[in-house]
Amino acid sequence: MFEIMQTAISPDAVEVVFAVAIGFSVAGLCACGYRLFGMHFPSFRLLETGPMVARFAAVPLLIFSAPFLIMRNTLHGRRVERRRVEFVVIAVAIAGLWSLMSGTAVVIALQALLNV
Repeated sequence: MFEIMQTAISPDAVEVVFAVAIGFSVAGLCACGYRLFGMHFPSFRLLETGPMVARFAAVPLLIFSAPFLIMRNTLHGRRVERRRVEFVVIAVAIAGLWSLMSGTAVVIALQALLNV
């Protein structure tokens, strides 16, 4: 009597989910790798301190670790400074989109390296 409709997730949606997950994973890997060799997690203040060469070297690190840093700062600000939920939602959206972009770049780079 009632036909059961099977819904399937489109391949594009699966690719987006994997790109976001890979972006967050790479962000955490970059931040934890920096902490392994330093005393603290990276921060956006790396662009303000040190010699000019160190500032330029920090740019790729901050590009790929930014989703982790944004989420860490947001959760810390919510817990300690009692920031409003609206700001947390906006920061999560920004971190998610940034993670999508960096994850897509990592996937494209891996595809280019493995297809050679």
